[in-house]
Amino acid sequence: MTFATKITITRMILVPVFAVFSISYGHSVREDSPMELYRWWALATFVTAAASDGIDGWVARRFNQRSELGAYLDPIADKALVFTAIVILSIYEWGGDGWRLPLWFASLVIARDSMILAGIRFIHSTKHPVEIHPHWTGKVCTFSIFAVLGWMMFGPLPLSPSYPCALAAVFIIWSMITYIKQGLDILKRPKARD
Repeated sequence: MTFATKITITRMILVPVFAVFSISYGHSVREDSPMELYRWWALATFVTAAASDGIDGWVARRFNQRSELGAYLDPIADKALVFTAIVILSIYEWGGDGWRLPLWFASLVIARDSMILAGIRFIHSTKHPVEIHPHWTGKVCTFSIFAVLGWMMFGPLPLSPSYPCALAAVFIIWSMITYIKQGLDILKRPKARD
């Protein structure tokens, strides 16, 4: 197992750790006695896990540690972290006064990723080779989602979460359209031979 893959697995292990700290903080806010230490530990765990997303890719490229296992686990680790944070931050208030992720934003992120996964599955079922290449809009989308989640965990701040969510939504929709176009282009190519 490569060092890059070990970083990815560490990110997967950090997801439940983040969930425990963030749910604990959400409960403490709900009970009107916020335990700020839980919030800071949740934020530190999230930032560490999010940063490892770039680090494992850099290590894999820089030291020629690309592996099939790493390529398989990396998007799972990413989605696990993002979905866990989105669900928790849309259910629990993080500081009172409605400081939580808007449900429309959580729904949009989940719809985008579900559509991409369904598209890949459909392309695979039509016997076309699945070759979805990362696009810069997808990377900006991921960064903007991470930025929104970090914004939420720092809060409450003077600017409502709706504004950074609206900005991130532009990139979410843009990347979704880009990947749909990639999928349609793949369907126009010859099918793979058995």
